[in-house]
Amino acid sequence: MKFITLIILFFSNLIVSQSKIGRDTSYTVFSTYNKEIKKYPFIEIVKERKHNNLISSLNLVYNAIDSLELHLDAYYKKGRKIQPAVVLIHGGGWKSGDKSQMRIFAQEIAAKGYSCFAIEYRLSPEAQFPAAIFDVKNAIKYIKANAQKFNVNPYKVAVLGCSSGGQMAALIGTTNNNLDFESASVINENASVQAIIDIDGVLAFKHPESEEGKVASLWLGGTYEEKPEIWKKASALYQVSASTPPILFINSDMTRFHAGRTDMISKLNSYNIYSEVKNIPNSPHSFWFFTPWFQPMVKYTVDFLDKIFKNK
Repeated sequence: MKFITLIILFFSNLIVSQSKIGRDTSYTVFSTYNKEIKKYPFIEIVKERKHNNLISSLNLVYNAIDSLELHLDAYYKKGRKIQPAVVLIHGGGWKSGDKSQMRIFAQEIAAKGYSCFAIEYRLSPEAQFPAAIFDVKNAIKYIKANAQKFNVNPYKVAVLGCSSGGQMAALIGTTNNNLDFESASVINENASVQAIIDIDGVLAFKHPESEEGKVASLWLGGTYEEKPEIWKKASALYQVSASTPPILFINSDMTRFHAGRTDMISKLNSYNIYSEVKNIPNSPHSFWFFTPWFQPMVKYTVDFLDKIFKNK
């Protein structure tokens, strides 16, 4: 009887899993390594270090949409010292990737005195723009609502993203207090952030420097010709305002992955908003997964955060 019960449970779980949208696993650390090692034979995948002073709280549910639960992983120092927060958004072309890809980055920043959160969000096969933006903003509200638990100063929050996550981070930061980019939430908190770190994320989907096409169309619900206003709305370049916080751009040599950056800096300057640009020379897109580029990126990130939040 026990064996039969196990068989029934197995097939029940199989049916449920097959009824869900298949997850795109095309963007992983290892698939990226196998691609880039041909051109950069000296690279190594960054190894996780042990940080005895950190607490890791994994797979915390920050929101539920119908039967779908959305999770985050929290990394923060032991003790009761209140610290700024950093919300990390993974890349993957809005259709792939997962929060575990930000784990090592989050741990390294957390070890420097920040409470860090790697966020899960709905990908384009599950929901199109602006669902993922809603998700991350709701995660920010959850973090602020639980600020005491995570040792967070709710008035010092940075949003950081890599690749498509960088595009999202820039858009989230440039839409502070913009109700068009917030969904209904049971958490009565403000989703505004006080700093942006965009790592190789485009600032404009339609731009002379941009090469966005099919992958962006999947997320934005159509091509530029079909949805020009959506392509513009999703571009941080066109959302810059006086409420945009300071921003750090960390970029590879590939111009297409910072399309619109020069124009955006001009807008930021017009509002007297602080910005920095750090280039990672001779690097591929997705350089954040690999040595020798990981440690300089961490330093650029922490130096910027210290400048904005700790007056260093």
